[in-house]
Amino acid sequence: MKAVTTDKPRTKSKTKSREKLAQPWKVVVYDDPVNLMEYVTRVFQKVFGYSREKAEMLMRQVHDAKRSVVWTGNREKAELYVQQLHGFQLHAGLEKDE
Repeated sequence: MKAVTTDKPRTKSKTKSREKLAQPWKVVVYDDPVNLMEYVTRVFQKVFGYSREKAEMLMRQVHDAKRSVVWTGNREKAELYVQQLHGFQLHAGLEKDE
């Protein structure tokens, strides 16, 4: 009689689950008619530690394209950034990076 093992499928399943959890997430900031461009630039500098040049470039994307991906990484940190941006009254959200 041949022994049946299920080690490989379990490993494969666990690996897929870990990969799903570790997938990068995007922090997206959307344009709004309330916040001034200078204010948005300063918030990006404060929250993300970006240089003025990078913060201005991202602010321009938000203004021109009505949205910008301002950060990509793990979900936990992305959620923290979104909370911080909300604290500064910016319209922000999370998206899966596919």
